[in-house]
Amino acid sequence: MSNVKTSKMDNNTKKSPASKLINYSKNYLPYFVIAFIFAFLGSLLTIIGPNKLSEITDIITSGLNSSIDTDAVVKIAISLVILYTFGFIFTYTQGIILNYTAQRVVSNLRRDVTKKINKLPLRYFDSHNHGDTLSRVTNDIDTIGQSLSQSTSVFIAASTLVIATIIMMFISNWILALTSIICSVLGFFAVLKIMGNSQIYFIQQQRAIAKINDFIEETYSGEIIIKTNNANKKSIEEFHELNMEYYNNNWKSQFLASIMQPLMLFVGNFGYVAVCIVGSILVIQHSISFGIVVAFMIYIRLFTQPLSQISQAFATLQPAMAASDRIFEFLEEKELSDESNKTNNFENIKYDVEFSHISFGYNEELIIKDFSVSAKEGQKIAIVGPTGAGKSTLVNLLMKFYEVNLGEIKIGDIPISSVTREEVHKQFCMVLQDTWLFEGTIYENIVYNKENVPLDHVIEICKKIGIHHFIMTLEDGYNAILDDSVSLSAGQKQLITIARALIKDSPMLILDEATSSVDTRTEELIQNAMDTLMVNRTSFVIAHRLSTIKNSDLILVLKDGNIIESGTHDELIAQKSFYADLYNSQFEEL
Repeated sequence: MSNVKTSKMDNNTKKSPASKLINYSKNYLPYFVIAFIFAFLGSLLTIIGPNKLSEITDIITSGLNSSIDTDAVVKIAISLVILYTFGFIFTYTQGIILNYTAQRVVSNLRRDVTKKINKLPLRYFDSHNHGDTLSRVTNDIDTIGQSLSQSTSVFIAASTLVIATIIMMFISNWILALTSIICSVLGFFAVLKIMGNSQIYFIQQQRAIAKINDFIEETYSGEIIIKTNNANKKSIEEFHELNMEYYNNNWKSQFLASIMQPLMLFVGNFGYVAVCIVGSILVIQHSISFGIVVAFMIYIRLFTQPLSQISQAFATLQPAMAASDRIFEFLEEKELSDESNKTNNFENIKYDVEFSHISFGYNEELIIKDFSVSAKEGQKIAIVGPTGAGKSTLVNLLMKFYEVNLGEIKIGDIPISSVTREEVHKQFCMVLQDTWLFEGTIYENIVYNKENVPLDHVIEICKKIGIHHFIMTLEDGYNAILDDSVSLSAGQKQLITIARALIKDSPMLILDEATSSVDTRTEELIQNAMDTLMVNRTSFVIAHRLSTIKNSDLILVLKDGNIIESGTHDELIAQKSFYADLYNSQFEEL
């Protein structure tokens, strides 16, 4: 079964962006069919016009030597007005249907991309630039929406007009029909050739936009570092290179696309000349009437104009195809494994945690090798070690952000591999080194994703960690909106995220450098509050400032993915080994 699924996925991956977009839009096929029917009817009514004009011309020509039948001319003129009116209604209706359909497709793409983000493993975001992902979600989808709205309606209307024109031309005179078609089709094939050559530049253009977005995001977030190191000039130079890359691909793609319109205009004029010459010969030979030649002069315009529109629609669709390629590449990324069959939960258990012979690596190289440790319910476990030792990786494995390569992690007697990620996440409140606050009130930021939390409880928590006084200095207190107008220090932001974690009130706690951004006095306040709130909670603390974990029940010293020492602070200091050296070095630096 898995081989069949893999084969299907491979086949889908090999499809062109256009095929993938058409397949994605198949649910809206009835709308496209209805729009095509309306477009065809509108084109048919429009194309009957030249035939009526031919009749008027013949009536006037035959009446030049006697009298012109004005009643017949008026009747034909009235019928033309009716035909063109209904043609306009049909064409306008199909345009509305197609625009609605295009926007529904784009809306579904946005929805599926958003869902996809929540299904992607953390591994994807670790290996892709944020700017590139952001560009796919915003620029690429916007490009598809604009191109579909502008091009699909034009493409269908123009295609049906071409078909209807060809039918009417052959009904009128097959010789002039072939003359017109041969002249026009040669130019159209030249347009298709140009379009194929321009596709590569449209793809590179979308990639260049993604690079610019990624650079802007990176530069904006690191603006202080850039200014501190006087790297403004270097930053401008790097942006100039990226901007020129986008410029070069953009003008090349637009240059090739812009050739299509004048080329089709030339083809149309060439068709006029050919029809005039061949038509004159046929009139002299009395094979056709002069009215037929007049009709074909209009047919040429009705035939080459939609061909020009089709070529222009193709040009507009080129960036959409490039954007589609990136969007469907994103939608085809490997997702988190399905866990709908997992029904276990952590009700009525002891929150002991056991790592049993864990091995893990982000790629082929293992970061954690045969790691084993046990933590009892209510214990405070500190994890220390040099950068790259695997401290944060252990927490990511415990939270099921990553799956272990070998071994097993248990909470209580239940392997976390047998429960859903959501169930695992419920068991932890977590505070990271990097703070995350959204635009909303302070209260909303603290009670994030929890309902019916009394304000009194929020105030009590904030008092314990020492943030209440600052909040009350704001004009609206807990209802103050956190936006650009409110300036918060790194420590204040961290205190708000700590309050959020404590409001969640899960049975286990993870602190990943949670006090690294606060001053010593604030650190003491947080530490005292944490010590109180950690009672009866299994806690995991990652810290570089070893003074904050002296009262831990167990300290694990990691190096190269292995536990090289473990014990209490006093026990490890007495060993006078790696931990003792690390601890003493921090005080020497002070």
